[in-house]
Amino acid sequence: MLFVVIVLICCILSACDSSGTTGENSNQPQPTTTASSDKMSKKIKIGFSMDTLLEERWLKDRDLFREACEALGAEVEIIAANGDDAKQVTQAEQLISEGVDILVVVPHNADATAAIVKKAHSAGIKVLAYDRLIKNADVDLYVSFDNEAVGELQAKAITQLVPKGKFVYIGGADTDNNAHLFKQGVFNVLQPSIDRGDITVVYDQWTKDWTPVNALANMKDALEANDNQIDAVIAANDATAGGVVQALEGQGLAGRLPVAGQDAELAAAQRIVEGTQTMTVYKPIKLLADKAAELAVKLAKGEDTGADRTVNNGRIEVPSVLLQPIAVDKSNIDETIIADGFHSREDVYKNVDKK
Repeated sequence: MLFVVIVLICCILSACDSSGTTGENSNQPQPTTTASSDKMSKKIKIGFSMDTLLEERWLKDRDLFREACEALGAEVEIIAANGDDAKQVTQAEQLISEGVDILVVVPHNADATAAIVKKAHSAGIKVLAYDRLIKNADVDLYVSFDNEAVGELQAKAITQLVPKGKFVYIGGADTDNNAHLFKQGVFNVLQPSIDRGDITVVYDQWTKDWTPVNALANMKDALEANDNQIDAVIAANDATAGGVVQALEGQGLAGRLPVAGQDAELAAAQRIVEGTQTMTVYKPIKLLADKAAELAVKLAKGEDTGADRTVNNGRIEVPSVLLQPIAVDKSNIDETIIADGFHSREDVYKNVDKK
């Protein structure tokens, strides 16, 4: 009898051992830890490498991008190189060494910043090009506005007012890929009129670093070379348009010929209602900043960004999300820039209201 009891006890113990668990925790899920689950749960850290904070437009991008990132629960560190190519690369290396999960770059030089992409990828960090394309690099995502469309809107607005005549084109910085896209868009519209002989582009020059002082010098050269006989000016952005208007004021020509810009800067909006600048192109920066922040977080988590277009950067077809710009002149400035809260009515009209 004792032998039988001992055998039964041994069988019971053997059965328990073969189950691999005890009755107390056999129904509990076993904890698992993977790199992907860690990435999904931890707070995403975004590095934002900016070209410059010396222009009004980029201050808005900085603030709105930070707000959008924080609203998504992400942390963001922002560094600006203020037009120094080598400094931008060094600053990006700093962000990489700090272990950011994703690097967002506004390149000063579209070619020089290719080095940033290579360094980031070596560290396993993806790169999102913000507003400006990085050329000749394996960029993971490009988020911007349709920049050829920006130039097309400028040229359409001006040719509606001046279908024939002598035109001046004041370009942006040759090192900025967007400057080339803006120009391409302008000439997409102008070229048929040029071919017919209706429009002659009597001056066409890049503006180093996009500065108003360099645009002023360019416009002075254009006026001198053509004895002030110019019918219209298209400038690559509002900062360069400001230099153009200053040159025209020096010759008593401000407000007497149409001038186009883009970026919807406050000074440009003021010039539009005052009559010295004809139009600008509004690119709702909040829309851009929100979308870039959203997609930066998705990239960092390895999620699908939903990019539905590609843009060739000289090396690859970069997955891209391109937003639509809006032409703004005196007739719709209240319904666009002011209605969106981009600038207040008080600020836009302050010089007009004083008169």
